[in-house]
Amino acid sequence: MTPQRRAIVVEIMHTDGHISPTDVARRVRERVPGVNPSTIYRTLDLLEDLGVLSHAHLEAGPEYHRRDEGRHVHLVCSRCRAEDSLSMEEAERLERLVARHHGFAPDLTHFAISGLCAHCQGAAG
Repeated sequence: MTPQRRAIVVEIMHTDGHISPTDVARRVRERVPGVNPSTIYRTLDLLEDLGVLSHAHLEAGPEYHRRDEGRHVHLVCSRCRAEDSLSMEEAERLERLVARHHGFAPDLTHFAISGLCAHCQGAAG
């Protein structure tokens, strides 16, 4: 394992919650200057292929989290960008509804559900 890849893996394993590839690059470059963005993306892809990471497409772009943090559905406020999540247990009804009416098995963890948080709803009214 190269020193660059080792630094990327260390950063990912020390991060709680989500992290974007840009944030990984910024943090790793503080310790190992000159890390190529392609090395970061290849390492993230490898870690996902190995089952260490999962990613989701949020409004600001892809973000990764350790798979051991559990599967969840991302909720992102379109106005203030606040993020929240639903457990898979909480999202089961939506998953069953889509499956029942459309014969489709959705992966609710891959994309964020956009909308307005309670605070922004109150500010709009």
